[in-house]
Amino acid sequence: MASTTTPELKVKTLDGKPFDLAAQRGKWVVVNYWATWCVPCIKEMPDISAFVTSRKDVVAIGLAFEDSDPNDIRAFVAKHPVTYAIAQVDVMAPPKDFDTPKGLPTTYLIAPDGHVAKRFVGPVDAAKLNEAIAKGK
Repeated sequence: MASTTTPELKVKTLDGKPFDLAAQRGKWVVVNYWATWCVPCIKEMPDISAFVTSRKDVVAIGLAFEDSDPNDIRAFVAKHPVTYAIAQVDVMAPPKDFDTPKGLPTTYLIAPDGHVAKRFVGPVDAAKLNEAIAKGK
C-alpha cells in the first residue's frame, strides 16, 4: 500500500461521471486495475460483474491502466460490457494512494470503513472475493 491506510480515489468514469471512493463508505469496493490487452483481465471482468450484481453490499470500479485513446477503451467496454463503472487512469501518474501495479490484473478490496482489506495480484473471482470479505468482517 502506498501512503495511507484509507486510500483516496477520485476519477472520472468513461461516461463522464465522477467516482469518489470516499462516497462508497458502508460498502465493500472492488478496485480493479486492468488493460484491454490483458487476457486474464478480460477473463475476470464477467466474474467481477456478476459478483457485484449478486451482492447489494459491493460496488466496483475498473481502472483501465493503459495509454490508449479513451474512445478505444469505450469501444472495448462496449464489446465486453460490465455492470460497474470504468475509468481510465494515467500510467505515468496513477492514483497516488495505490501502489503502481507491477502486474495486471491487480485488484484491491476496500472494506466498508475505507481501509484496504486485501490486495490481489492476478485474476479474482467470486470465491476469492467472498473469502476475503468473510475474513475482513
